[in-house]
Amino acid sequence: MIKKILLLTGILAMWSCQDQSGISEEIEKISVDFKVERFDEKFSNITPEELPQLKAEYPFLFPERFPDSVWIEKINDTIQQEINTEVSGIYSDFSEEEEQLHSLFQHIKYYYPSFEAPTVLTITSEVDYKNKVLLTPEYLFIALDTYLGKDHKFYLGIQEYLKKNFERNQIIQDVATEFAKEEVPQPEAKTFLANMIYYGKILYLKDRWLPETPNHQKIGYTGEELEWAKKNEAQIWRYFVERQIIFDSDTQLYSRFLYPAPFSKFYLELDNEAPAMLGQFIGWEIVRAYMDEYEVSLQEMLATDAETIFNKAKYKPKK
Repeated sequence: MIKKILLLTGILAMWSCQDQSGISEEIEKISVDFKVERFDEKFSNITPEELPQLKAEYPFLFPERFPDSVWIEKINDTIQQEINTEVSGIYSDFSEEEEQLHSLFQHIKYYYPSFEAPTVLTITSEVDYKNKVLLTPEYLFIALDTYLGKDHKFYLGIQEYLKKNFERNQIIQDVATEFAKEEVPQPEAKTFLANMIYYGKILYLKDRWLPETPNHQKIGYTGEELEWAKKNEAQIWRYFVERQIIFDSDTQLYSRFLYPAPFSKFYLELDNEAPAMLGQFIGWEIVRAYMDEYEVSLQEMLATDAETIFNKAKYKPKK
């Protein structure tokens, strides 16, 4: 009997690998056209005399309420010039990111055939780390001065839990997150569960769209933080169940377990070692369990409410 089960498991695994291989081949054939425009470089090299031409090319980046004197002052500002120098030194070649964006757009288009890739504009933002990536219907803005490496001098004074993701390899993660937010409906319920599943859906989209990316990067963890979450998954889930917070609507739970922070707040000794966003991690595992259990499309899963996903997922934390 055991031999039969192992044989069946092996056959199913083989079919799954063949199926994934076929999907990958289909995705590689998808045509995606988009442009990457290095606005950061153009602004870095501009002279006051050339400003009108750049404004005509990118009017949406030069609000009319600001006179030319504001932009000329910015061109001559020593801090801006230092930002320009650092960005151009690290991102003299953006081809690797362009390839990653191309692959991401192919994956999105595979699951959403009507998808049209936006024009990508690289900019600087005076290290506005709250808006590292911005997505509009026509443009994708990437602020390169927020991806210079966590130990860069520009980030002195910024908390460690934030700047750990100011790395170059997080660009594609943040871009994928912005596109995922466009597809994942905001939770109607205010429960902790509904919000866990909301983030779980976003992370599951990144599973599909960034299949070659390490899982810890998808959620913004270090490798050690993800290992801690996996090792303590059963304990985390037991805490949520025993404290009866799964269906709780207390919004303080969001900052304790869903949002970026130095750590998750159990109010126990383990807080000092527990990474933040463990609610997102559990939501991710629940969505994965649901998709393993049912053969439904991404669109069907995204339209399914959190309680239904939870009830049908048969989620059991790994011990």
